[in-house]
Amino acid sequence: MPLTRALVDLTPLRTSPAFRRLWLGRVFSGFGSQMTLVAVMFQVWEQTRSTTWTGAVGLAQALPLVLLGLFAGSVVDRVDRRKVAIVAATGQAVCSVLLAVQGFLGDVPVVAVLGLVAVQSCFVACGGPAARTFVPRLLPPGQLPAGLALGRIAFQGAMLLGPALGGLVLGWAGVGGCYLVDALTFCLAFHGLFGLPPMRPGGEPSRPGVRGVLDGLAFLVRTPVVRGALLTDLAATVLSMPVSLFPLVNAERFDGDPRTLGLFLSAVAVGGVVASVFSGTFTRLPRPGRVMLAGSAGWGLALTGFGLAPDPWLGLACLVLAGAADTVSVVSRGALVQLATPDALLGRVSAAEQIVGQAGPDLGNLRGGLVAGATSGTFALLSGGVLCVLAVAIVGAATPGLRRFATPAADSR
Repeated sequence: MPLTRALVDLTPLRTSPAFRRLWLGRVFSGFGSQMTLVAVMFQVWEQTRSTTWTGAVGLAQALPLVLLGLFAGSVVDRVDRRKVAIVAATGQAVCSVLLAVQGFLGDVPVVAVLGLVAVQSCFVACGGPAARTFVPRLLPPGQLPAGLALGRIAFQGAMLLGPALGGLVLGWAGVGGCYLVDALTFCLAFHGLFGLPPMRPGGEPSRPGVRGVLDGLAFLVRTPVVRGALLTDLAATVLSMPVSLFPLVNAERFDGDPRTLGLFLSAVAVGGVVASVFSGTFTRLPRPGRVMLAGSAGWGLALTGFGLAPDPWLGLACLVLAGAADTVSVVSRGALVQLATPDALLGRVSAAEQIVGQAGPDLGNLRGGLVAGATSGTFALLSGGVLCVLAVAIVGAATPGLRRFATPAADSR
């Protein structure tokens, strides 16, 4: 394959001005979100010196997504999705402004800070499913994988550089400065959202309340391709999420060197960025289901290698491979789910995908910690990696439609 076709496909940015504006807004708001995460963690730790309270930050972010997600998805499938996204972004921006105000004032109870984080996450729970429906409407089906790969570059870049930038701003302007920068990034996010055309769902509108939610769940149950895609995601995250094991493995295998521990998450992010940059190698392939299965199995194998690696640098190399495999799987799964879901149901399915993406890693980190507590960090990694590969193989074997699913040919590029 020529190098130009191996690199990330920039066609969506060239051909769709609306997608380009939306993508730029997401790039900057992603950096702002990472900076806010660093600031919240720092502020809560400084006020409490308690890991219980810092752990509560993740809970404040996760619970609204899980509890409100499906109902938000049902609303998204009844109204103009662009308006939902604008209202949600406005709520997030207001929360960022309030966080900045309390950050500059100081001496605000930590419960109030977590309350603002939880309210902001409520708006994310509503805006997330709406935002996930935009790319299929802005791009032709053949360009959808490339568009999602570009979104993954924005996400991984924010994960890799956002915390470091947040640390610099934190040292210069304090927590209030970090929150203020996050609030300002919403200006570009609004530029992208207001530049979108109306985004009313196609087909029959969602039924209100619980009935609409149940309709979405029924679609997931009776559609093997979408169900298999979400089960593959759960297999990769619930069975083999390694983040909670990093400190223990670092102590068991690498003498507790803090420099090694600091590189673990960075190695995963580097692998994701590299895979995104060279995403043309897989976004142009015609069968995203097979690519997704291979990426998820590669994630499990790479983490198994990390568990076995006696050398720190070899272990980091395995984490780079894991990050790359994860990006391949995430991009391919997103394309498959969006192509296989009718537009009338896309909000609810996107909400389910968001919940799986949030709850799966949290449950996986809990599983890893429990297994490691009963055995060792090495065994937790090895068992998780092997179980992940087996589960992916079972899903692939039991869902032939997942392997056969084909992306429509791209329009002229």
